[in-house]
Amino acid sequence: MRAALIIPALNEAECLPLLFDAMPPDLFRWIIVADNGSTDGTAAVARARGAIVVAEPERGYGAASLAALAALPAEAEIVVWMQADLSEDPSQAAALMAPIRAGEADLVIGSRTLGTAAKGALLPHQQFGNRLACFLIRMFWGHRYTDLGPFRAIRRDALDRMRMADRNYGWTIEMQIKAVRMGLRVVEIPVRYGVRVAGENKVSGNWRASARAGWIILRTVFRFALR
Repeated sequence: MRAALIIPALNEAECLPLLFDAMPPDLFRWIIVADNGSTDGTAAVARARGAIVVAEPERGYGAASLAALAALPAEAEIVVWMQADLSEDPSQAAALMAPIRAGEADLVIGSRTLGTAAKGALLPHQQFGNRLACFLIRMFWGHRYTDLGPFRAIRRDALDRMRMADRNYGWTIEMQIKAVRMGLRVVEIPVRYGVRVAGENKVSGNWRASARAGWIILRTVFRFALR
């Protein structure tokens, strides 16, 4: 099954070369970097490494992801999301896709809580918000998730049926809620999670941004629950 990798990126010119160097060769047929309004040459760095680059000036993880999906080749059968900061281990992407290739899953979440997180990689407020969101999904829809980790793989046909819409931090939880509501086969596998290798932590290291992200995630849960 032909796989495409999506990397939303905002001012990640320092991290991207390290990420591409760590990427196992021939793992992805296409790598799409969604430049989310960078001012540091992120797009040029990505193009130099052979990535497809799409520009989305509207800030937001979901907005960047939607722009990348618009550029996704029709032949792609598996879509993987990975952060640009090398906090996730690219060598584990093959394991993330394995249950889909084996016909055992439609969506695979890389769980940081089932795996290992380096000291300082998951801050206390992240851990609390993660547990709260997973608890609410279990309460409303009866499915036990352990993480909202952004490192994930999904079958292209399942993704198309989801009609993803969130343009901000609600993207990951929207996908997980829709997967449960659609009756998709969901698998979580343990992954390693580390601190970013360079650059600025835009969300977890900023209390104001973290609070906003948490509010958007909770709002997304209740919006779907009230439907």
